Amino acid sequence: MTQLNRHIQPNINLVDRISLDKPEVQTLDNDIPVYLIDTSEQDLVKIEFIFTAGSWFEPKKLVASFTNRMLKEGTSSMSSAKIADLIDYYGAHLETNSDKDMGYVALYSLNKHLHKTLPVLAEVIRDPVFDQKELETLRQNRRQNFLVNNEKVRYLARRKFNELIFGEGHPYGKVFNESDFDQISQDDLVSFHKNRYNAGNCKVIVSGKIPAGFVHLLNDLFIGFNGQAPDHQGTIPRQTELEDKKTHFVKKNAVQSAIRMGKVLFNKTHPDYVKLKVVNTILGGYFGSRLMSNIREDKGYTYGIGSAIVSLHHSGYFFITSEVGSDVTQEAVHEIYYEIDQLRQHKVSAQELDLVKNYMLGSFLRSVDGSFAQADNFKSLLEYGLDFTYFDNYIEVVKAISREEILTLAQQYLDPESLSLLTVGK
Repeated sequence: MTQLNRHIQPNINLVDRISLDKPEVQTLDNDIPVYLIDTSEQDLVKIEFIFTAGSWFEPKKLVASFTNRMLKEGTSSMSSAKIADLIDYYGAHLETNSDKDMGYVALYSLNKHLHKTLPVLAEVIRDPVFDQKELETLRQNRRQNFLVNNEKVRYLARRKFNELIFGEGHPYGKVFNESDFDQISQDDLVSFHKNRYNAGNCKVIVSGKIPAGFVHLLNDLFIGFNGQAPDHQGTIPRQTELEDKKTHFVKKNAVQSAIRMGKVLFNKTHPDYVKLKVVNTILGGYFGSRLMSNIREDKGYTYGIGSAIVSLHHSGYFFITSEVGSDVTQEAVHEIYYEIDQLRQHKVSAQELDLVKNYMLGSFLRSVDGSFAQADNFKSLLEYGLDFTYFDNYIEVVKAISREEILTLAQQYLDPESLSLLTVGK
């Protein structure tokens, strides 16, 4: 028997390619496409309805998120309490969520209880009543959370940053204020639901162990659920260029300062998107990144700092974020610029690049482990009109990117003069 020598590092094998289960596609009688990812051995299924119903499309601030949240707060035949009790009784989970582009409604349920839980999901989507009393309760809770969070420098920085880089009038740059809570009416939610939560604006992804006859059951529950796809906003508003890219927002008595730095970029359909994700990982995209090593480990200015690239349907952006002690804010900003300059002036070492490649490919493998995870990854393709070759390309780009390309990309996209800086604190 061969004895393991623990003094010798085992060989590292990069991911060559990955084979993901492509969904089976069926169509309901009302033309809703249903994507079936049947890869689980457990008698559990996730059904997710996807609507283009994010804040990009709302006629006034907060309408998209309020509409999505209120779906579970009562229908023509069930109160919010009854919906919650039924879902809990059968060990299921019903969740709603919305972002800047999309609105989601998802049900997790044991297969043996689908005949009880799936009708609840259908009624929540088809027949919410947007009860005035429930609306007032939600309004009060959301307002209170807003007021509490508004005392936190991190929350203020996150809100203000998108407004700075996109512009106040841009759908991705708009921010709500306390007065906006009072502007939302029941009629606003009813209208937004009618226009956005309908069959013509809908896709369904089902993952897990899908029982026989599931699509027929789904079809029966959504008979009569119709509607046409709404007119999508054809002209994308222009982003506002800031003359002064450095902004400070005063928050008296704050013991920390929040730092946000970044710029508008592009989304995952751009040919440089995956390459720039490699650059971002080196800079601040994982725990061993340069920003973490310098500003947390070496200088001790912060508990955490990171960077990311965000993909949106009509745009995208890069940002760096951290909270530091008020007395070291300028020093931390200086070190951020220093690390950006180092990335733009010197080629990354072969050892560091190999480490980042291994990390990114390993993270990707973890992100597709399980049917629900595969469904989430497929959703990220479906929303952007991409196919599964995107994942093969992702692996190839990460494996093949060179030190010279890293340097060129950093010089092209991370020019300090192009980055907006926002600090919130004393």
